[in-house]
Amino acid sequence: MLILSAAHQQEIQAHAEQAYPEECCGILLGHLERDDHDSQKTVVAVRPTPNAWSEAVAADLVTLNIPARHIASDARRDRYWIDPQDLLKVQREARDRSLQVIGIYHSHPDHPAIPSETDRRLAWSEYSYLILSVQQGQVGQVLSWQLDNRHQFEPEVVCQVKLDVNS
Repeated sequence: MLILSAAHQQEIQAHAEQAYPEECCGILLGHLERDDHDSQKTVVAVRPTPNAWSEAVAADLVTLNIPARHIASDARRDRYWIDPQDLLKVQREARDRSLQVIGIYHSHPDHPAIPSETDRRLAWSEYSYLILSVQQGQVGQVLSWQLDNRHQFEPEVVCQVKLDVNS
């Protein structure tokens, strides 16, 4: 389960609408609690990041068999990449605040909020993947996904809370 405040969801939605028609992306910081059967991730902070997808990134990812059509200069419309330096900076912030990186969010312009095969190939276990469908500049469906033990995405419940979860 992913617990997200209304304020954090609004921040993420604004980022997605502002980035349209390209994909937006960012990092979710918070707390992870797990037991034998489930995990609960509570978002405490949202860190928008630039979409760093480029021809150079695509070329580096050829080993993952990502189709060549995604190397095109307009590929940010259906691909995202968080620069490793941005991720490292946010990981340090999380550590300094006794938080964890608990997930990634990104948008799907004019497509459903369902992970693509490339999303799956690049996903890390234990993270939540919050995907926003942005249709003609407006956020519609918002869904969260997590990898199962076969490295396949399964839906994750999103619980939106009205209170600030920054405690």
